[in-house]
Amino acid sequence: MLTSLSIRDVVLIEALDLSFHEGFTALTGETGAGKSILLDSLGLAMGERASAGLVRAGAAEARVSACFEAPAGHPVFALLSEQGMATDTTDPIVLRRVISREGRSRAWVNDQPVGLTLLRNIATSLIEIQGQHEQMGLADPATHRALLDASNIPTRLTDSVAAAFVLWKERAAELAAARRALEEAAREEEWLRHTVDELNALAPLPDEEETLARQRHSLQQAERRNEAVAAALAELTPRDRRTAAPATALRAAGRALHRLLPAPGNATRQAENMDTAEPDSTQTEAQISEALATEALCALENAENALAEAENLLSRLAAETDANPRMLEETEERLFALRTMARKHGIAVDALADLLATLAARLAGLESGVQHLHALKEAVATAQAAYQTHATALTAARQQAARTLEQAVSRELKPLRLEKARFVVEIQHLPQEQWSRQGMEQVTFLIAANPGQPAGPLARVASGGELSRLMLALKLVLAGQSGIGTLIFDEIDAGVGGATAAAIGERLRRLAGAVQVLAVTHSPQVAASAHAHLRIGKKTQNGQTVTHATPLSTTERTEEIARMLAGDTITDAARAAAASLLGQT
Repeated sequence: MLTSLSIRDVVLIEALDLSFHEGFTALTGETGAGKSILLDSLGLAMGERASAGLVRAGAAEARVSACFEAPAGHPVFALLSEQGMATDTTDPIVLRRVISREGRSRAWVNDQPVGLTLLRNIATSLIEIQGQHEQMGLADPATHRALLDASNIPTRLTDSVAAAFVLWKERAAELAAARRALEEAAREEEWLRHTVDELNALAPLPDEEETLARQRHSLQQAERRNEAVAAALAELTPRDRRTAAPATALRAAGRALHRLLPAPGNATRQAENMDTAEPDSTQTEAQISEALATEALCALENAENALAEAENLLSRLAAETDANPRMLEETEERLFALRTMARKHGIAVDALADLLATLAARLAGLESGVQHLHALKEAVATAQAAYQTHATALTAARQQAARTLEQAVSRELKPLRLEKARFVVEIQHLPQEQWSRQGMEQVTFLIAANPGQPAGPLARVASGGELSRLMLALKLVLAGQSGIGTLIFDEIDAGVGGATAAAIGERLRRLAGAVQVLAVTHSPQVAASAHAHLRIGKKTQNGQTVTHATPLSTTERTEEIARMLAGDTITDAARAAAASLLGQT
């Protein structure tokens, strides 16, 4: 409900702060006192169109703030949450609007800047104004089906229709997707078959690229080792037949050196002769040469043995190496083939296996697609039939609820001087393409203001006063069903008086048992029915005319209602009549 309204510098209002409470509050005042300004100010906070003309003369800007409280679970909290403005359900909701002298407008919700569309959406979920020239809420046909359902339709019926509709549309979406896939596959059948055959021939495996890359690297290393060993062995092998092998050369060198050494028998005699003879320089040189030759021969023998050992080790290394040129070639061919295929399809090598599975499934779908489509068509037909069964039951319930609502509203029309009017709830069957979660029909509230006239839309057939009273009757019957916490009626009593005004007042008070009601009225009977009373007036201060609003006590209410009864000259009889009216409430 609306708890407070703060207005600054709007037309004749310099500063005005109002507090509101539950129940029915009447707003009265002389013509021109500023009641319409009050509603215009509230309209600004609700996101209505603004103009620079609303800014009070001499002020830089006009400002309006409206504060609301809503019960937990109210749709406004979901709306705020969708916009990233989640708030505690115990906190007030403050709508604020500022209009500059140049006509520029800014809006806030709970001190967060918002656009006017969001401001209007939030405001219309909290408050509704029924005026002489502008009707909202019930006048919108888009709300009628939900209001009828809320009036007397079991929730299980609407829930079952919504669930059946969702299932039907899910099955229909599956059928459409399968049909598109089959048509696409049929158009690409030749390409599919060629690609699947090509991929099947290649037979890609998951993670195969990494395995092949490691294997290729290992084989390449083995081949490099084998080449190094072969090169080393080649160096130990003569390059042509005229060149002796290193081992042969070493043996030949050894044999040549052997000739420099004396034979074993000669060596003994030479030694004996040397023992008995006097040594000379020639003998000494021979001994030195023999010793060097012996050392050289020993070195040659060691070199020959080392060379033989090296050849043996190289031969063993060559035999033990795992180099396999053919395997390396096959590995590289496989790896390059996989990468070529991946580039062809613009995917990673590891995705080739999944691509093969997907394309094979699509190809297989060509063969089983017709049977699958047939099964899906049956599922769609079954789901549609179930939806129609539930929706037909809902239609029957709505038709019964419509007659009940028509009778309830009609009972309220006669006391509101609309006895000649005829309220109709029209249930129009929709074409299949317009069926929805809400059912197979559109619900529209119609009114025939006079006998013999065809029923038409509420906002087009009835006059302003008639429409306001009709809205009151509807609101009374549907009290609490729309989620709106505050209803404002602007001069709902225009053109009526006496018993009709009393009936309007009584119904406004009764309606206030379900929602907060504010009514701008010129009728003493309506004002007397209110729980609270605000008098709107204007006065001159500092040479300027300003509008003010004053909450009235019981005594002040009597005086105000007496003024409404008698005019400028208030008589004791008028006061007595006013007291009588207040006593009746």
